[in-house]
Amino acid sequence: MDIETFTHQADDDARNESILIWINGTLKPRAEALVSVYDSGFMLGDGVWEGLRLYHGTWAFLDLHLDRLFEAAKAIDLDIGMDRAALIAALEDTRAANGMTHDAHARLMVTRGVKTRPFQHPALSRSGPTVAIIMEHSRAQIGRPIRLATVPHLRGLPMTQDPKLNSHSKLNCILACIAAEKAGADEALMLDVHGFVNTTNACNFFIVRKGAVWTSTGDYCMNGITRAKVIEICRDNDIPVYERNFSLVDCYGADEAFLTGTFGAQTPVAMIDGRQIGDEKLGPVTARIRDLYMALVGV
Repeated sequence: MDIETFTHQADDDARNESILIWINGTLKPRAEALVSVYDSGFMLGDGVWEGLRLYHGTWAFLDLHLDRLFEAAKAIDLDIGMDRAALIAALEDTRAANGMTHDAHARLMVTRGVKTRPFQHPALSRSGPTVAIIMEHSRAQIGRPIRLATVPHLRGLPMTQDPKLNSHSKLNCILACIAAEKAGADEALMLDVHGFVNTTNACNFFIVRKGAVWTSTGDYCMNGITRAKVIEICRDNDIPVYERNFSLVDCYGADEAFLTGTFGAQTPVAMIDGRQIGDEKLGPVTARIRDLYMALVGV
């Protein structure tokens, strides 16, 4: 690829070399913020996480992120060991310790904790959960609109690994991303088990056709908070929006396409499987949605 581009690309910031990271109640310098090789998250991907974005001193949609974190923890039978107030206090302590007020990103991670032996059974995690917060100065800097390639890796059925879980186990998505890169694209476009367009390996996916916004039914994708806010923005501002099944043919003929996520908000798509989308730049409907979203988060 002529320019390295991906959906979580950010400006380098020297301040991130000296950040303090919150681990189980203690703020530690980056080089000392370590977890055990016996930790369930490291060993098995056994945990859940949330990504949060800081705008002018406020964590965008914090309550919704915490709702999703606690719901996911309950779904995998993981006791976080902290209530909402304690998690919010930990985020604020980390933010203040790092002097962050704007353009910061936090990754709040919870694993089942350190295991007594290197095996799968959750009963071997006896020391309680590991809770960590990585917070970085982070300003999205995407070099150009994203190029997507469809890959054979699917977003699966709920009885295998429910795609609605924001789990540490991301190997399926990583393999999808690798396949897309091997095909000369930036990110993977993934289908659902019925062959309908679903999501990318890291973000939710939207197209625009004749002024109307389409996204998947949501049955097989992460129920992204930014995704939900975009749908809400469209409904509140008389932009037709549909959660529906649609195919690659519908994508190839789209006027615009864009991705959504906490980090990049709305990221335009230039190409899908070698087909040019619109003018290969931010389209007018996407631009309007982005402006409305930024107003919503106070930027």
